[in-house]
Amino acid sequence: MRYLASHERAVRGTFDFPIELYYVDKHHPRYEMPFHWHMEHELILVLQGALHLSINGEACTLHEGDCLLIADGSIHGGTPQDCIYECVVLDLERFLPMASKCGQRLAQIRSNGARLEGRFPAGTRAAELTSRLFEAMETEASGYEFTTTGLLWQLLGEIMARHLYRAGTANVLRQERRTQAVKKVLQRIRADYSEPLTLDDLAGEAGLAPRYLCRLFRQVTGRTPIDYLNYYRIECAAELLCTTPDNVTDIALQCGFGDVSYFSRVFRHLKEQSPGEYRRAHRT
Repeated sequence: MRYLASHERAVRGTFDFPIELYYVDKHHPRYEMPFHWHMEHELILVLQGALHLSINGEACTLHEGDCLLIADGSIHGGTPQDCIYECVVLDLERFLPMASKCGQRLAQIRSNGARLEGRFPAGTRAAELTSRLFEAMETEASGYEFTTTGLLWQLLGEIMARHLYRAGTANVLRQERRTQAVKKVLQRIRADYSEPLTLDDLAGEAGLAPRYLCRLFRQVTGRTPIDYLNYYRIECAAELLCTTPDNVTDIALQCGFGDVSYFSRVFRHLKEQSPGEYRRAHRT
């Protein structure tokens, strides 16, 4: 099973209820959140510990009870710290038909470049509504679809009333252009991480000079393209260690490492365990 992707295309929920809940703890193959994006909105609720996130290059840390709404198309990734968190991914456009009054209101706001994206600290009304929405989806009590939809509408009403979204500005538009180049590189890494890739290959994918790509990529992800390539390869290897019986040498080769000793050094550097220790600790 493949969990990792740069551009996720998974169908969320069902056609007539396009929303899905994910519970993530240290045993989840995607506990560490590689940079990715999807064309749905995402709500995150931290249940325990801290989650250090980057959204289009802007850092954000969530603690217990904090919530975050991530807009469609935003490049985001995160590093958990003794963390348990949940995500709800939803296709907002299918919840709000454009013929409805609410859909028209949302379209009007977004036509000016605004993005439904923001942090809701623990204790706020928006965080309370988000937490209740997660609870409804967790329990799936009879009629939970009505409860979930109602809470989503209430949350959107709170966001609109208190302007808890990112207004359209020239800076937001510049940021959008910047992320498009990074998305191309992330897609190339996702597609070809098992093959030899150089900085020139990745720069060519983005249509940028290597030096400029390094600066831009670091602004969005916090890493250089090659550092991120190795990080992504290790995350793929960690997933294979948890989900397949393949030996360490085969996994290293599958994930683009021609030198098993180098693979082991990079793995230990990023995971603070050897591949064998990681497999034993996360096999369940």
